[in-house]
Amino acid sequence: MCGIVGIVGGAAATSSGPFSVRRMADMIRHRGPDGDGIWTDAEAGVALSQRRLAIIDLSSAGAQPMISHSGRYVIVFNGEIYNHGEMRTHLDRDFGAHAWRGHSDTETFLAAIEELGTNKALGLAVGMFAFGLWDRKERTLVLGRDRLGEKPLYYGRIGKAFAFASELKAFQPLPDWRPDIDRNALALLMRHNYIPAPYSIYQGIRKLRPGHLLVLSDPMREPHVESYWSAREAAEQGQRDPFQGSPEEAVDELERHLRRALEGQMIADVPLGAFLSGGIDSSAIVAVMQSISSRPVRTFTIGFDEVGYNEAGHAKEVARHLGTDHTELYLSERDALEVVPHLPGIYCEPFSDSSQIPTFLVSKLARGSVTVALSGDGGDELFSGYTRYALADALWNKLSRVPMGLRRASASLATLPSPGLYNNVAGGIMPLLPQRLRRERVGDKIHKAASVLSLRTMDDVYRRLCSHWEATEIIPDADEPPTMLTGLEALPALPGNVERMMYIDMMSYLPDDILVKVDRAAMAVSLETRVPLLDHRLIGFALSLPLSILRAGDQTKWPLRQLLYRHVPKALVERPKMGFGVPIDTWLRGALREWAEALLDERRLREDGFFRADAIRRAWSEHLSGHRNNQYLLWDVLMFQSWQEGTQGASSAVAA
Repeated sequence: MCGIVGIVGGAAATSSGPFSVRRMADMIRHRGPDGDGIWTDAEAGVALSQRRLAIIDLSSAGAQPMISHSGRYVIVFNGEIYNHGEMRTHLDRDFGAHAWRGHSDTETFLAAIEELGTNKALGLAVGMFAFGLWDRKERTLVLGRDRLGEKPLYYGRIGKAFAFASELKAFQPLPDWRPDIDRNALALLMRHNYIPAPYSIYQGIRKLRPGHLLVLSDPMREPHVESYWSAREAAEQGQRDPFQGSPEEAVDELERHLRRALEGQMIADVPLGAFLSGGIDSSAIVAVMQSISSRPVRTFTIGFDEVGYNEAGHAKEVARHLGTDHTELYLSERDALEVVPHLPGIYCEPFSDSSQIPTFLVSKLARGSVTVALSGDGGDELFSGYTRYALADALWNKLSRVPMGLRRASASLATLPSPGLYNNVAGGIMPLLPQRLRRERVGDKIHKAASVLSLRTMDDVYRRLCSHWEATEIIPDADEPPTMLTGLEALPALPGNVERMMYIDMMSYLPDDILVKVDRAAMAVSLETRVPLLDHRLIGFALSLPLSILRAGDQTKWPLRQLLYRHVPKALVERPKMGFGVPIDTWLRGALREWAEALLDERRLREDGFFRADAIRRAWSEHLSGHRNNQYLLWDVLMFQSWQEGTQGASSAVAA
C-alpha cells in the first residue's frame, strides 16, 4: 500500500522535475511512511514518485518506482495483487524462468505487463490497485484503477503538465495549481454526501473510474479513457448464466469463493487483522478467516457509551465464540469529537458520511497492533442488504398505479403537519408497539416519502430516497453532471427494480462513499485495508444469484447469513441493523454547536457565495429547535465549510 504521484510535461521536462514530484509525494507521506523513491527522465518529460508502506517483500527489491527487466517500463503502484504467486508460475511456465529480484507483487505485475501487455496482465490480476506506468519506448503514460475502486487515483492538466496522484492534496506544491471549486461537483456532494467519480471538487481534476485505464500520449492533448473490466457485462453475464443450484448449494459456493479470496488476502509480511463490528458482514469475514488460520485472528472493535450506537458487546461475543485475539476500546463522546477538526486533513476532498469518525477511530486502534486489516464492506451491495431496496420497490409498485394528480394532492396533505408534530405523536405511540415495528424520526421519514409522490420513474424515486439536498434548493446556478442515477452510462438489463438499485449502488455508493471512507481513514494512520467480498470472482458469482436466494423468506443477505450461521450461533448476530455511526444530531445541538454556528454564520455563507444562506440557516434553526432532524443536510454543509477552511490554510503553508 502506497501513495503514488507523477507529472508528464511542464516541470518534469526541466531540472526541477525531481524536486516537484518529491514535494508532491511528501504531501501524502501518511500513505507510505516506510520509504520513498523518484524516477525522472527530463528528456522525455516525465517524473514519477512513490511513498511506500511495505507489506509484501520488505526488502529494497520491492522499492519503487520500479523498472521492468527489459528497461522499457517504469511503474509506481499502490495496492496488492493477491494472486501474484500464481501469476509468477504462469509467466515462468509460458515465457521461461524469470530472474526475479525479489518476491514483490509489483515486480510480478510489471513482468506480466512486459510479457502480455497491460490489458491481459490486468485480466489475470486479482487485487486492488492504482498505478502509473510509463512506456519509455512509446513515450506513453498509462494510468489504471482496480475493478471496484478500492484505491484512489486523481488526474488532470495543471498548467503545462499532466499530473496524477493518490490524493488531491498532492497537487498543491505544483506552481501552476489553481484550486478552483467546481460548483457542479459541489451540488453532487450536497445531494449524495460524496462526489461520485469521475468528478472531483476541483475544476479540471478527475477521478479515474474503477475498472478503467487512461492512456496519455501527449500531455497537451486529452487522454484516452477506456474500461478494461465492465461491471455491466458481469451483471448481464450473471443474468445469461444464472446460478442453477439450490439455496444451500449457493451457500456452499459462496463459502468456496470467500475462502479463496481470503487465502490470497491473508498473505502479508507484516502483522494482519480484521475489523469486527459484530454484524453479519464483518462476522462472516472473521469466521472464515479463523477457520483457515492456524492461530487466533486479531480483531478490533470500538465501543461508545451511547447505547444506540454501540455494537462492541455483540462483537465481543462473536470474537469469544470464534476464539480470536480481540481488542476493544470504549471511547467517550470527547474522543469522537476530537476527530472532527482533523477530518479536512484526512479527506482530500469534502466528504460527509458521518461514519467517517468511527471508521478513523477503529483504524487508529488497529494500527497499534497490525499493518493490514480486512473489512466486511460490500456485503449490502452484493447480497441485497439495504432495507431501502425493498422500500423503494414497494413504494414504486404502489405509486405507479396512482394517477399523478392524486399523488400530488396526497403529498400536500401529508406535509401539512410538521415533522416535529409527527415525531411528538409517534413518541407516545411507539412504546406501545412491538420492537420490530418501532421507528425513529417518523416525521422526517413521512416528509421524505411525500417528496417522492410526484416522481415519474423508479430511478427518480431511488435517487430522491438517496438524496440529501436538492441542488436548486441550496446552490445558485448549479448544474449537476450525470451520475449512475442520471445517465452517466447505460445500465444493464436486469430483471427487477431491486437488482437495478443494487447495481447502481455497487457502481456509485460503494466505491465513492464506502471505499473512500475506509481508504482515507485507514491511510491517515498508515493502515492498509483489504475487502475480501470485492474479489471480482466472488462478485461475478454474487451477480448470478437470483433475488429469491439473495432475499430468501424476505431476509436480507440470506446466503451470507447462512454461511455465518455455520460458524456462529444465530442468536449472537441476529438483531436489527444498527449501522456504524455517531450521534451527530445530538452533538450539533450540544458539544458541536459553537463549532457549527461559526461555520454556518450567515454573513460568512453569503460572502463565500457557494450556498443559499437562507436555506441553510432555516435548516439549522429547525434542527436546533428539535422540529426536524437535519443532521445529514447540515453535516454536508459543515464538512464542506470545514474542508474549505482547512485546505486554504494548507495551501498557504505549501506556498510559504
